[in-house]
Amino acid sequence: MSIAVFGSINMDLVVRSPHIPVPGETILGSDFVTVPGGKGANQAVAAAQLGLPVHLIGAVGDDGFGQQLRQSLRDYAVDITHVQTIRGASGVALITVDDKGENTIVVASGANMRMTPGILDAVALALDDSKSLLLQLEVPYDLVLTAAHLAKRRNLMVILDPAPAPQKPLPAELYALADIITPNENETLALTGIAPVDDASAAAAANVLHQRGAQHVVIKRGAQGVVWSHAGQQQIIPTFVVPAVDTVAAGDCYNGALAVALHDGMLMPVALRFAAASAAIAVTRRGAQSSMPNRREVLALLGQA
Repeated sequence: MSIAVFGSINMDLVVRSPHIPVPGETILGSDFVTVPGGKGANQAVAAAQLGLPVHLIGAVGDDGFGQQLRQSLRDYAVDITHVQTIRGASGVALITVDDKGENTIVVASGANMRMTPGILDAVALALDDSKSLLLQLEVPYDLVLTAAHLAKRRNLMVILDPAPAPQKPLPAELYALADIITPNENETLALTGIAPVDDASAAAAANVLHQRGAQHVVIKRGAQGVVWSHAGQQQIIPTFVVPAVDTVAAGDCYNGALAVALHDGMLMPVALRFAAASAAIAVTRRGAQSSMPNRREVLALLGQA
């Protein structure tokens, strides 16, 4: 069985700079690269790099970026049978990465927000051959919600990455449809009004999400690890100490790896550790999809812990 990913496909335009500029500030950057990205595509590549068959459902434009994005996904062995080509521009992300590896991102959604209704037929077809579904929020919320319903009708596991941080309330039923929700600190604040600055506040935020119907809550706190909350219990899953070079796709790598680990039958604490190791390797490399590790690399890092 495969993993299905329904989400965004973007071209990332990345510039490195000494620091993240403040409003009104112009600074001189250094390296500039154009690389494939998008949360959906990144998660699909992360899972494929770890050895599982992956169906990606999404859309690109009929421009040059769209052609490049399709070819790149093929090169990573991601099935793109269900990727639409929409008239107009592909999605683009403008990314600044500073010398500490931190980043800011602005996305022009392009084709990601112009999918045709037929995309839901594609979702259904992909789910018929899948064991789990990964979702994010760079595509229309109503399509995300319908995709989650389609997955639950087939008794599939749903992993929701509520990223980027929601600018409007999520559909209330989406929380209950997701088996696992994985917000980072900014997304947790946006969803709950609570900043998870320590273990206690993270647990309080998780409880808010549980009250809305979420089953497993995994709050990603960067170098502080994750807080996993389920059935009234919280557990801290530590991260790995590594020299961070680029954190752009760390969260996407984490979710893709988590889906793979659970697909392989790992228990949740073990799966979370596997995901943490995958993301730790990713942040030591530049780029989004090019930073995703293979299974041998992840197992090697776990063996050193």
